[in-house]
Amino acid sequence: MALFHDDDKPSSPNNAGSSKDGLVTMAFPAFSRKDVGLTKDAVTAVVEIKATSSAAMREGLDLVAVLDVSGSMSGDKIESVKKALQFVIMKLTPMDRLSIVTFDSSARRLNPLRSMTQAAQTDLKAIVNGLAAGGGTDIKAGLDLGLAVLGGRVHTESRTPNIFLMSDGQTSGDPRQVNPGDVAVYTFGFGAGTDHKLLSDLAKKSTGGTYSAVPDGTNLSAPFSQLLGGLLTVVAQDVQLTLEPNNADGDLDKMTVAPGTDYTTTTDAKSGLITIKFGTLFSGEARKVAVNFTLRDSDETEEYDATLAEARHSYAGQKTRQPSENILIVRTPNPSPADPSSAGASQRSVQAEELRRLHANTIGTASLLADAEKLAEAREKIMDAQNAVEDIMLDDGERMINALRAELLQLLTFMESQALYNERGHPYALATIASHGRQRTAGRGDEGEVISLYVTPRMIAYLEQAKRFEENPEEPVPTADDDVEEEIKNDPFGTIAAPLALYLDTAIQALQSIKKVLADASQRKR
Repeated sequence: MALFHDDDKPSSPNNAGSSKDGLVTMAFPAFSRKDVGLTKDAVTAVVEIKATSSAAMREGLDLVAVLDVSGSMSGDKIESVKKALQFVIMKLTPMDRLSIVTFDSSARRLNPLRSMTQAAQTDLKAIVNGLAAGGGTDIKAGLDLGLAVLGGRVHTESRTPNIFLMSDGQTSGDPRQVNPGDVAVYTFGFGAGTDHKLLSDLAKKSTGGTYSAVPDGTNLSAPFSQLLGGLLTVVAQDVQLTLEPNNADGDLDKMTVAPGTDYTTTTDAKSGLITIKFGTLFSGEARKVAVNFTLRDSDETEEYDATLAEARHSYAGQKTRQPSENILIVRTPNPSPADPSSAGASQRSVQAEELRRLHANTIGTASLLADAEKLAEAREKIMDAQNAVEDIMLDDGERMINALRAELLQLLTFMESQALYNERGHPYALATIASHGRQRTAGRGDEGEVISLYVTPRMIAYLEQAKRFEENPEEPVPTADDDVEEEIKNDPFGTIAAPLALYLDTAIQALQSIKKVLADASQRKR
């Protein structure tokens, strides 16, 4: 497919010329156990990276809205699409760009990537108002054209390429054959009759994309607005984590990433180096990775610190290489008992992450049973998961427990009958699994009722703004620039949090290095 090369030159992003150092930081690894024995043993560590909470410096947004305008979209559905897009247009600024692609039996680009000046907003609102439904459905044609728009960009520096793909039906051809490359594809399944599994697979194939369910009778603006609240706060892209095993000291037998997250992960066959690619990080987002270690018998007879691996994160545009974090555990002849009731804060945080991953896996297993019309077995799985949630103690003020509890209760409600599950439970489960796998919010039709673990303050604000816009489309909508001004007003020190965190992290790393040198010297004297 031909590339266009006719994208508008956007205004410079607000991070132009600024240092991007410190926008993403890494916490000290948490362990499932306080210490381990000198004989063969195993332990799990959780490595967490987190983006700064301030969006004062963000990447420019390049968004292509790929819209199903087939005959089944007539009536309330096409009107919901129009209103959701009007909200998107009003939020964007001249540093952001938007192109609209529609598809029925074929695909059409209605406009190139336009820098969202006031004139461009007026033009695109007119295009949106003119949308009409009719014809068949060819998702592959729409996705191919949307990717061609982004692939043909002339201006790409400090810009994130994204697609919003929305459809309400079955499709000809197989869009799973399309390679999205580095483009994040966010898909939205609109109502009953949608091939929800297909749309989920398309999002999963991209880096960072999620699938959102939009049940009949709900507004598309809710999931659109929440994700827009993330895309307009991207503080880092091409974010990745490397885990380098320490094969030299003899403690480590094997290192693997625990299942339960859905990122592009590669392992070097020779060195064992693991690379995990996350894509973008929104302001305030975090990514947790659980790493399983198996340990060999130790030759030591006394307690010592064992370095199992080195963790390091990186992202595009950073000038200073991020400091690494040693994954270090105490080995002792008298290890502490593995008693969950006496676990410390670090151990409980790992237990919480294990519970979250088990929770998502259980929902996946239960949904497969329900898809196979084994509803009684599926309900039993969900009830087992409910018991597991109630049995754990956490340090996060019940936020995780309440979120997981609400997800299970909602899904159990949707399993009251096979027909209800097929209409509501199946897409709800797919969106929930996608959300946990990517640790990013996804729409499920319960926005405003169930608070996702992964929503950020800007997402919540945009959802409220979208609700007000639905009620009164004539009411002015604040732009993303207005939101930043309000954020700085409410938290004037937020903009310096990132560089301050970097300086503190660097100082801590230096102290740790000194400690290691002293410990090595002490070992040699023995």
